[in-house]
Amino acid sequence: MIKPILDHDFVPAVYFNRDFLAKATKPFSIAVEREDGLVYRRDTKLGDDFAENCRYAERLIKTILWCAGGWKVMLSGDHAVYEYIRDAYTKEGLRAFDVDFWSTTYERPFEVVELAQEDMPENKARPLAIGRNLGGCRVGFDAGGSDMKVAAVVDGETVWSEEIVWLPKLQEDISYHHEHIKAAILKAAEHMPRFDAVGVSTAGVLVANRAMVSHLFIKVPKDTQGEACKNVYVDVLNELGVPYAVANDGDVAALAASMAMNVNGVLGIAMGTSEAGGYIDQQGHVTGWHNELAFVPVDYNPDSPVDEWSGDYGCGVKYFSQDAVIRLAPKAGIKLDESLTLAEKLKAVQKVLEDGHEGAKDIFRTIGTYFGYAIANYADFYDISYLQISGRVTSGLGGDLIIAGAKEVLHAEFPELAAKIEFILPDEMDRRVGQAVAAASLPAVG
Repeated sequence: MIKPILDHDFVPAVYFNRDFLAKATKPFSIAVEREDGLVYRRDTKLGDDFAENCRYAERLIKTILWCAGGWKVMLSGDHAVYEYIRDAYTKEGLRAFDVDFWSTTYERPFEVVELAQEDMPENKARPLAIGRNLGGCRVGFDAGGSDMKVAAVVDGETVWSEEIVWLPKLQEDISYHHEHIKAAILKAAEHMPRFDAVGVSTAGVLVANRAMVSHLFIKVPKDTQGEACKNVYVDVLNELGVPYAVANDGDVAALAASMAMNVNGVLGIAMGTSEAGGYIDQQGHVTGWHNELAFVPVDYNPDSPVDEWSGDYGCGVKYFSQDAVIRLAPKAGIKLDESLTLAEKLKAVQKVLEDGHEGAKDIFRTIGTYFGYAIANYADFYDISYLQISGRVTSGLGGDLIIAGAKEVLHAEFPELAAKIEFILPDEMDRRVGQAVAAASLPAVG
C-alpha cells in the first residue's frame, strides 16, 4: 500500500472490503429501495467474526445509501447482523443522521427489514436522459457553498460568466438564498438579447427540482422554514417565468465532461466546499442515483476525521474538499489565520503552493493518494471510463498533483483500472464555471 504522505493511519475502504471478502463464505444480500419502487441490490458474503461482519455490512450499507439513495433497507442471510443494522438505523442509533436525512428526502419513515432470500427484490433502475440542450438564450447557475457561478449562454456559446461570493451556510433566513439566487440569474440574463430558459446546478439531494436536503441551508431552521428550503429553487424559477430544470451539481459536472468530450461512462467529482459526485452511464444517461459521495466512507480507520454534520468518520467530505486542505495544513507546516473564512484559508494554501512550498505540495499529494484508493472503491459501484474532477480545490497546481497521486495509486495497486480510466481535468476557466454552462443546457425549450 502507498501511504499518504501526511496520513500514515489511512485505511482505504477498498482494502478493508477486499481483505474481508477474501475470507468470507456465508451469503448475505442487501437491497435498498428508493422512489417509485426502484431498487439497488448487492449480493455479498459474511465471515465468522460478528464484529467484523457488522463493520463490513454497516459501511457497505452506508455506501449504497449515499450512492443510490433510499428509504428502506432489506437484508437477508444473517439475523444478528440484521439486528445490528436495524438498531443502528434509528432516530437514536449510530446512523441517526442518515435516518433523518433519507426520511426527509423521501418524506416517509426509514425502515430496516429482514426478508427470506427468495423474497429479496431484484435490481430495478430507471436511467434518464439529461441536458445537452444548447439552442437559444440560456442562463446556467451553479450554487456552491462559498460562491455562485453564473453564465449567459447563447446557442451554446458563453457570452458572459461571473463568480459571485455569498455565504449560504451562515444564513438562518431562507429569504437570503432566494434573493441572491434570483439576483444572480437576472444579472446573467441582462447579457442576452432574450431570456429563454435557466438551468440550476446545486449541492444537495433533489427530487422533482426540489432541494430535499442540502448543506447550503444548514443554518435555516427546519421546523419553521423547512418547506421554503425544499422549494427555494422552484419558487425562484417560477417567478422568472421561463422553462427551468434543477440538477445535482455532481451530475452536472459529469454532464459537462460528457458534453465537452462526447464520451460516456463519466464519474464527475467536484471538490469544493464539500465533495459532490455525479455519474453519466455508458449510454449517456443519469442513473437516478443521488451520488452523495461526501458521505461515502473512504477511510475505515475509526480514529479518522469526523464530519461535523453527519457525525460519522472517514467520509469523503473530509478528504476531497477545502476541509481536507485546511485539516492537513498544520501537518504540512502551514499555519493559517483563524480569522479567515474557509474559502480564504484554501486560497492561502494555494498561494504558498504556487510559491513552491513543499508542505503545500504534500497536502495535494496526500489528497491524490486518498483519491486513488477512493476511485478503486467507487469503481465497485460505477462503471467508470472517464473521471472528471472540478471545483476550487483542483485549481492551479493542486489539481495536477491530485491527479498524479491518484494515478500513482492506480498504476501500482489497481492496474486494470489504470488501463481503463482516463482522467479529465478541465482548463482553469472550465473547471471554475463549466458547471454553470452545462447547467444552462438542462431545460428543454419548445
